Amino acid sequence: MEEPRVREEEADQEEDGEDQAGPEGALGKSALQLTAEDVYDISYVVGRELMALGSDPRVTQLQFKIVRVLEMLEALVSEGGLEAEALRLERDSLRQEVDLGPDKMVVDLTDPNRPRFTLQELKEVLQERNSLKAQLLLAQEELRCYQSGLIPPREGSGARREKAAVVPRPRGAEHGKGERTIMKKLFSFRLGKQT
Repeated sequence: MEEPRVREEEADQEEDGEDQAGPEGALGKSALQLTAEDVYDISYVVGRELMALGSDPRVTQLQFKIVRVLEMLEALVSEGGLEAEALRLERDSLRQEVDLGPDKMVVDLTDPNRPRFTLQELKEVLQERNSLKAQLLLAQEELRCYQSGLIPPREGSGARREKAAVVPRPRGAEHGKGERTIMKKLFSFRLGKQT
């Protein structure tokens, strides 16, 4: 009577789309494909075979060793499943990062070479640097003229005023000594001094 019921269970499993080989099917899987449920199936198959051998004390001792091995296998399979799930989640997050779009960027906050300023801030810093560089070149040229004697010391202050009038300054008169440059603001922010 046992056989017809087992056949009915196998037929039900086939209809549900489960493994057609039953518990023995877990023994045919690759070690990388095993799940905790497969370990339970293997345990069932081995236990059934041990029961068929009888109650010899050697079989009983062997049974305890087999149970311990199956427990270790279950722990390894469960750990491997967790690692596989973590890798799947990481893969999915990486796929989402690629799909961010053209005007979005992912920044690793632990990367020491990550961007620290916005593009607008960098543009402002470069513009200020260029204007300061132009002012430095004018001052150096004027100094050379003073040193070579092309501009007498008395005319120097007047000539300098003329050059200053010809070359527009990037900042108006309303920006006095109290006004900090963009570079100073950025570096003070970076050092933790916020105003």
